[in-house]
Amino acid sequence: MTAKDFGNLGERIAAFYLQKKGYEIICRNFRIRGGEIDIIAQKDGIIAFVEVKTRTPDYMTSGFDAMTKRKRTLIVKAAEQYSFKHPHDFQPRFDVVEIVIDGKKVVGFNYVENAFDGCGITTIL
Repeated sequence: MTAKDFGNLGERIAAFYLQKKGYEIICRNFRIRGGEIDIIAQKDGIIAFVEVKTRTPDYMTSGFDAMTKRKRTLIVKAAEQYSFKHPHDFQPRFDVVEIVIDGKKVVGFNYVENAFDGCGITTIL
């Protein structure tokens, strides 16, 4: 399995989780120059911009450690562009999910709502 396939598997798992929680998946892999949002979902007046970090158990750093200030800033910029191109009245929220997969089995799943704010400042991570 390539790294891209591995990441896509994590995104599919995260999207399935969100749908089970009642979210509507609006968009997957929204890209702008220099940034991407893995999943955009909405529910109850919230639009969640979700970053998915998929890891193996032996990976050197956690998915949350990979959420650098630069990465958060790029996600916020992509969310701004999405909102400009697709106007909405939803309250934005930035979530991060870390999924640990061993072979074909999910051995870790941690979903953090409101992980950082629109300025890219970490609130929970």
